[in-house]
Amino acid sequence: MPGNPFTDPKWAPDLADTVERLVAKVRSVATDNAVRASRAVVFGTLGLISLLIAAPLGIIAFTRFAQVVLSRMTRTEHATTVWLSYMITGGLLMLLGFVALAKRHPRKADEAKQ
Repeated sequence: MPGNPFTDPKWAPDLADTVERLVAKVRSVATDNAVRASRAVVFGTLGLISLLIAAPLGIIAFTRFAQVVLSRMTRTEHATTVWLSYMITGGLLMLLGFVALAKRHPRKADEAKQ
């Protein structure tokens, strides 16, 4: 009689496979999404902190590089190359700000007024 589990020789492996499949499904639904979300939070925070550290250091390095290049190109005194490098760095950052401002999306309320 195949309906009786005690006389079916494959009922134990079938039951074990069913339990394993159900546990794997519950695990994938419950824990995999939580692990993915927690990794996104951790790596996103780490990336943001790295960016907040790297951006000022990059600006400082660019300014110093501009001072060295300007001192070799213009053959002027150090004070002149310093303020020239500050003007160049400030101008580039200002242009970057203008580009970012132009690419921003207007708010819905601003669209309704126009």
